[in-house]
Amino acid sequence: MSKDNPAENGEGTGKGQKSYVNPKALFYINFIKRPADITLSLLLLICLSPLLLILALLVRFKLGSPVIFKQERPGKDGRVFGLYKFRSMTEAKDERGELLPDEVRLTSFGKALRAASLDELPEFLNILKGDMSFVGPRPLLVRYLDRYSEEQKHRHDVRPGLTGLAQVNGRNAISWEKKFEYDVEYVKNLSLALDIKILFMTVMKVLKRDGISSETSATMEEFMGSNER
Repeated sequence: MSKDNPAENGEGTGKGQKSYVNPKALFYINFIKRPADITLSLLLLICLSPLLLILALLVRFKLGSPVIFKQERPGKDGRVFGLYKFRSMTEAKDERGELLPDEVRLTSFGKALRAASLDELPEFLNILKGDMSFVGPRPLLVRYLDRYSEEQKHRHDVRPGLTGLAQVNGRNAISWEKKFEYDVEYVKNLSLALDIKILFMTVMKVLKRDGISSETSATMEEFMGSNER
C-alpha cells in the first residue's frame, strides 16, 4: 500500500476519520483497478485521437478558446488536481463584465457535447495521470469541501471517477443529498463487479441521453450544504 494514500491505509478524508473502503477491496483497487485505468485510458486516448482532434476544432470554431479548460477539483483525500474538459459554454458577459447565466452561455452545440458526454473525453488524461479512475464519485468543486457532512466526506475515500453510481441513478436529475448517498454507497461496496455494472449502465445512459440536466437549471444548482451537517 502506498504511503501517500492515507485512505488506502485505513485513514479517511478528515481528521480522525476511518475510511469506508472495505479492506478486502484494497487488492482490487491497487492491483486491478489502477492498472486497468492506466491501460484503458492510454488505449482510448490513442484510438480516439482523430475524434479528439475533430472535437477540438469544432469547439474552437463554435465556442472559442481555450478549447480545453482546466479547473481545480478535489480528488482522493480531498487533494486538489486540475480537471480537463472540453469547453461547452461561451464566455458571454453582461454590460458589467460579469458572466451571463449558464443557460444563456450553454449553446445548442454545448448541450450536444454534454448530452453525449463528449466534453468529458479529456478526463482520460486525468485517469492516466492517476488523478481519477473510470469509476468513482464525480469530482466536484473545491469550495464544496467545507460544506459536506461527516458522512458525505467519505466520498473522497477513493479516487473520483469519470462516471459513478450517482450518475447511473439520475445524474443531474436527482438531489445533492441523494447523489452523495450513492457516492458513499459506492465507497462502501467498491468491487470489480460493481465497477463493471456501472460502466455498462453508463453506456446505456449516454445512449439514452438521460439525466443530463436538473429539473430547474441547465446545469446542476450549487451545493450549499446539507441540513444534517
